[in-house]
Amino acid sequence: MNTTILRKSVLGIAGLAFAGGLAAGPLHHTTTDTVDARPVAAVQADKADKTAGVDAGKLIPHGVQGAQSRIDLDPEQTANVKAIIAATKKAGLDERAAVISIGTALQESKLENLGHLGDRNDHDSLGLFQQRPSSGWGSPEQITDPEYATTAFLKGLKQVDGWQDMALTDAAQTVQVSAYPDAYAQWEQQAADLVTQHWNNS
Repeated sequence: MNTTILRKSVLGIAGLAFAGGLAAGPLHHTTTDTVDARPVAAVQADKADKTAGVDAGKLIPHGVQGAQSRIDLDPEQTANVKAIIAATKKAGLDERAAVISIGTALQESKLENLGHLGDRNDHDSLGLFQQRPSSGWGSPEQITDPEYATTAFLKGLKQVDGWQDMALTDAAQTVQVSAYPDAYAQWEQQAADLVTQHWNNS
């Protein structure tokens, strides 16, 4: 066999291989992931309900109210989320109580354990829930302790008849008596997402 015939044979085989590859499909496959159109909390809660024991139905029993806000959390804020959840469990309350507590703290302090803010302070409000020593919530040292502050908030929540079936903003407002009673509603989705994420490791 001379070199011309050999070259044609090799090229012919390569051409068949290439044609076979095209017939079988493109050389580079691309995949499109299916996007779940449900809200993040619904997706996460559904997964958690199947694998981690979070009762998804209790997180947002009546859906969120109004436009929702969301912030990125730093390690300190995340630690405060876990402290709120741990205090909620210690108080013998469920995931819904944790959602209400975290949503309230998101509105009051953005989950930052705030000390006295000087002229920017609302009277003598302190801590995650902006509780006031002068209103009987406890000493400054107590209400800047996340566990104590959460326990105090939950004690107030438990005194609200039917809190389990209330919208977050109504339950929170009944305890907090804020000048902005509807402001808590905007944090319900993120609070539910955080409870889903951290309930079983707090």
